[in-house]
Amino acid sequence: MLDDEAKVLEALDEAETVRLLAELVRVPSVTGTDAESDLQHRCGRLLTEAGLDVDVWKLDLEALRAAPGFPGTEAPRIEGYGVAGVTEGEGDPALILQGHVDVVPTGDLAKWQGGDPFGARISGDVLHGRGACDMKAGLAANLAVVAALRRSGVRLARPLAVHCVVGEEDGGLGAFATLARGHRGEAAVIAEPTSGAIIAAAAGALTFRIEVAGRAAHGATRYEGVNALEVFWPVFEAVRRLEADRNRDPDPVFDGNPLPYPIEIGTVRAGDWASSVPDLLVAEGRLGVRLDEDPAEARLALETALAEIGHPWLREHPPVITWPGGQFASGRLPAGHELLEQVAGAVADVTGTRPAETAAPYGSDLRLYAAGGIPTLHYGPGDVRLAHAPREQVDLRELRDVTRALALLVLRRCGVRG
Repeated sequence: MLDDEAKVLEALDEAETVRLLAELVRVPSVTGTDAESDLQHRCGRLLTEAGLDVDVWKLDLEALRAAPGFPGTEAPRIEGYGVAGVTEGEGDPALILQGHVDVVPTGDLAKWQGGDPFGARISGDVLHGRGACDMKAGLAANLAVVAALRRSGVRLARPLAVHCVVGEEDGGLGAFATLARGHRGEAAVIAEPTSGAIIAAAAGALTFRIEVAGRAAHGATRYEGVNALEVFWPVFEAVRRLEADRNRDPDPVFDGNPLPYPIEIGTVRAGDWASSVPDLLVAEGRLGVRLDEDPAEARLALETALAEIGHPWLREHPPVITWPGGQFASGRLPAGHELLEQVAGAVADVTGTRPAETAAPYGSDLRLYAAGGIPTLHYGPGDVRLAHAPREQVDLRELRDVTRALALLVLRRCGVRG
């Protein structure tokens, strides 16, 4: 290991990184809330303290929504902020470290051990809380790297950029806005939770809404009506058949994943009176987009599957499908790109083991950076299976290893001034 690498690794303060993660988790930065904006300003201050040239700006939501390629949103939002910092150095940033500050809602508070999803409870080597793995541990690792650079006195030959973004959970608004503002680099690592692996490809996910009509009647004479809930069942069965069909022979990068392209119904609403036959059911869900598939083709697949349902009522009253909310295309790192080997080498030097390479079955900001011509992959602390759930947590030993690997990657990609 080179002397400069040793200096930076020595300057990484593990206890400080854990304290930072706990502070980040304690900010209830649910997508679209004021706390999301508060955390962005805090990240801007931390980047400034680390010596970066920092751009903090208020997003022009109206202009972004009208821009070509806008990725959609789902959460109500009246404001948002972008944060991007760049270190000293010659030329464009050789690397971007990216992380999102927003988290999903907590769900039933009674299901959280200790009762406080934002308490950042530590048990042994594990920190519990909403956002702990998705993805405030990755955000803390990115911030810890630039703090260690400042503390060590090591200066990079080429710039490093750090992007902190909002709205990833509901479409990618923050990443879209950051790229639209002109913040770019030669390659990017998004510190999403990867369980020690490198994710070089991510499927997409499209939010859909299905409206199924029934016929209202008094509950006492229900035979005069058509229950929208009952005629929704053939729709659900068609969705499950389509899911099975779209998951036959998936791309080999998904090896070991039993369901690379899930389709799920997340919400169902029907009826407005207990003694009435419901005449409308509204179901919302997400459709997995296959790698390299045009999202328009994915939409057509679901629309066709619903149009072909043979139920007599649905033939006369076909389900209406629309596409609101987040629209994640797929994305992947170009084959043979050097970033993969550089990340793998840094991880192996820290852990002693070469990381596995795999693909993600969910949409992420990867596809926005890739579509912008920036080769991008995921590598970060945490297990995505624990995200979006009341058991969300991150192993602090994994946080330490990822932070050290990212520090080595930064030094090797950006170089050190002589």
